[in-house]
Amino acid sequence: MKVQELFPIGSVVKLRNGIRPLMIFGIKQTNLETNEEYDYIGVLYPEGNMGDKTQFLFNHEDIEEVISKGYTDETWEDFIKRMREFYKEI
Repeated sequence: MKVQELFPIGSVVKLRNGIRPLMIFGIKQTNLETNEEYDYIGVLYPEGNMGDKTQFLFNHEDIEEVISKGYTDETWEDFIKRMREFYKEI
């Protein structure tokens, strides 16, 4: 998955086989136990963060539906540009 395609923080998505929507609150997150990197971390919508047990790591291809896309501006665009450079995507 290309960094340019990442959904911004605040996006609400439904995962394949998911029951509840998740709100993305972080991108390019690492599972500290397995050292595996995921595209996103999300929490149940509308409740939000209720602790580690309600935070879910998932990848872009796991998303079935985008319910609402999060806010973007020039700060987001600059962040994505720096992420592309970090991941060597030109």
